[in-house]
Amino acid sequence: MAQISVEVNGRPYAVGCEDGQEQHLQELARLFDQQVRYVSQDMGQLGDTRLFLMGALLLADELYDAKNRLAAMQAELARLQADRARIETRAVAALENAAKRIETLATDLAA
Repeated sequence: MAQISVEVNGRPYAVGCEDGQEQHLQELARLFDQQVRYVSQDMGQLGDTRLFLMGALLLADELYDAKNRLAAMQAELARLQADRARIETRAVAALENAAKRIETLATDLAA
């Protein structure tokens, strides 16, 4: 297990992570630090616990919105795939009908 130091609101924190995840954890810490600094600028110094809570709530709100957008996009994709399947079914039926007509015409002409 790797141990790294991340900085949030100007203070270093030692954090453990799986080997190879150090860069990812640093990026997450930078993202969290941005949120905490945003809250600090907007509301002033509230103490680390409160700043961290507000920063976490902002990130949770973004995650919630992203999940809702993803769910809406997945529903739209499912709708579009169902539409495509219906159109393909109709196209196959139309081609089969055309083929039957051609066979009938060919049979009639041969007779």
